[in-house]
Amino acid sequence: MTARLLYKVLIYCIAAVWLINGLLCKVMNLVPRHTQIVERILGVAFARPLTIAIGIAEIGMAIWIVAGIKPKFCALTQILIVGIMNIIEFMIVRDLLLWGKFNILFAAMFVIIVYYTEFVLHKRLLGER
Repeated sequence: MTARLLYKVLIYCIAAVWLINGLLCKVMNLVPRHTQIVERILGVAFARPLTIAIGIAEIGMAIWIVAGIKPKFCALTQILIVGIMNIIEFMIVRDLLLWGKFNILFAAMFVIIVYYTEFVLHKRLLGER
């Protein structure tokens, strides 16, 4: 697989993670655990509307990734959001996480993939021009 093809595949896979989590898990509420997490962290009163808003933001992130606008800033934004979100969830709602305390390891792997895709692979591709 060429570096250019690998970059495209990774970009679409990363965007798919955001799209699936935003649209299916949060907006469509196919995984109610996400709303329960928001309830515990931010309170019950506005948990569902906030979960939908978070889902819409995640859909926006997927669009941003595929659009390729300011990709380094996009990657840094993803890394910060995933890092902060997972630390908060690890500390407050570990029992609701899909993989419990190991959730943070999967988040770290996702962050590494985002970092590699933009700051290693994409940088290498830009150097080829």
